[in-house]
Amino acid sequence: MLPRDTEAGMERINAVVKEAQERFAVLLRSYLEHHGTTVDQYVRYLSFQYHLTRGVQRYFLAVAAHPDLAKRRKLRRFLTDFANEEELHYLVAASDLDALGLNPMPMPFDVELWHAYFTSIIAERPFVRLGAATVLENISDGPAKPWVVKALQGPFLRRENTKFLVLHQHETLPHGTQIMDAIAEAGLERRHFDDLVEGARKGAVLYLRMAEWAVRPDSLAALLDQQEGELSEEEKQRIRSFDMRELTAAA
Repeated sequence: MLPRDTEAGMERINAVVKEAQERFAVLLRSYLEHHGTTVDQYVRYLSFQYHLTRGVQRYFLAVAAHPDLAKRRKLRRFLTDFANEEELHYLVAASDLDALGLNPMPMPFDVELWHAYFTSIIAERPFVRLGAATVLENISDGPAKPWVVKALQGPFLRRENTKFLVLHQHETLPHGTQIMDAIAEAGLERRHFDDLVEGARKGAVLYLRMAEWAVRPDSLAALLDQQEGELSEEEKQRIRSFDMRELTAAA
């Protein structure tokens, strides 16, 4: 049985996650109910995921390094392992794009805002960023899941270009459940849950804006779309040489 403060805190986080799932489901349904996924939408989705997840390990390692985890070493170990597991996911998104003969689009503005905001607070308020992760790792589940599955049914979608989306359905890697369990078992205080809830709400807003940019290419954020960016030759080679076995290979 969870302590009262933990139980109340988890209920607050779960409420934010549930609302984010419902809003994500509504967004996907607004298009997918009568149309299939287009190449443009899929490229935009993979592009924002590439930029969102590149360097993601730095956030989790920063959370793990915070003094509040000095006596919460189980959570610290989880975050370190989580950082290692998530670090190469950006290459999965890029590899899917490469299978379509394309490079990632330049970073969308809402992804720029995400990194600018969370980088600015991560050292002093790490639990805000951890709260955002609870949404990112769970938003495709619940009421959104049938629509995420439907998004995989476009005629151009094949096994070699859907690795990222399949991976983040969490059938074999249940990160959504794992991160919620790790938080629930960490013996956190009310102040930690306040930051977690704040981060979950802010993460939901920014992620749903990114998703809208992908699903609705005529959305307001598209006004800031840039011309196709150039990847370095080193980055292109890294993407083309990527193998999914790298995700689980021992060091």
